[in-house]
Amino acid sequence: MNYVLNALLPICLIIFAGYAFKHAKFPSTDFWPKMDKFTYYVLMPSLLVYELAVAKIDLTYTVNLVLTSLGGIFIILVILILLNMILHFENKAFTSIVQGGIRFNTYVLLALVNAVYGDKGLVLAAIVIAFAIPFINILCIAIFAIYTRDGKFSLRSFFITIIKNPLIGACAIGGLINYSGIDMPIFILKSVSILSHAALPMGLLSVGVGLELKYLRDAKKELVVSTVAKLVLFPLVAYGLSHVFGLAGMSLSIAIIFASMPTATSSHILARELGGDVSLMASITTLETLACVGTLFLIVPLL
Repeated sequence: MNYVLNALLPICLIIFAGYAFKHAKFPSTDFWPKMDKFTYYVLMPSLLVYELAVAKIDLTYTVNLVLTSLGGIFIILVILILLNMILHFENKAFTSIVQGGIRFNTYVLLALVNAVYGDKGLVLAAIVIAFAIPFINILCIAIFAIYTRDGKFSLRSFFITIIKNPLIGACAIGGLINYSGIDMPIFILKSVSILSHAALPMGLLSVGVGLELKYLRDAKKELVVSTVAKLVLFPLVAYGLSHVFGLAGMSLSIAIIFASMPTATSSHILARELGGDVSLMASITTLETLACVGTLFLIVPLL
């Protein structure tokens, strides 16, 4: 139990510290949006580039881990679509339910994997991220195209968004350095490594800053369905698929941790741009972030 507490409590405390800082307006109201942008475009990419560049990657286990993760995402999407045929959610609300059910919080994922498995786990998680982000974006945008026509979307802008995503770019750069066998100058690796140390704490503070408890007062059945799909069904599906693909040890654990993550705090951006239910999306994001504290305390000891 001490192992679980030591892994999860620091993450929870940093998240809630971010929430407290925002409400105390410390250091200022406009600081955190700028810091979040700096974390997303500089600190987190530095972490991914460094870890992938210096890692020893076993493609056999990596491929099966990626297939398990992507397969779980697709199965949860299908389950939600079938549920929608029965429960008949309002179209805009359903797009938020889907985002809540299949997206994941990168910062919490990397922080927890690092706490449990260290650098080796970070590498595997980074590879999953590189494939999961574009796959999820394709599925989410397809859902918006089918269920709502209010947003502005073009195929060209979608591909530009994927290409410009700093996390995908960082994974590509780190993987290319690793695969090519290029010997990077030590001073460059050291510089990137120093930057990377700030990525996880700042990312977790940003998660706390993104919490909006006021939206939970408008809780609906949509909120419950999305949260149960993400934090209960997804881990169960991932566990089943892990055995289908023969995962074991650290790879099995990372597949389940990935499936147990709350939805991304950036989900409301897509909801706003493509005509989704923004307030419901904020409610789902907040509830899942808070609820995952409890579900992870149940799941992590079993890994």
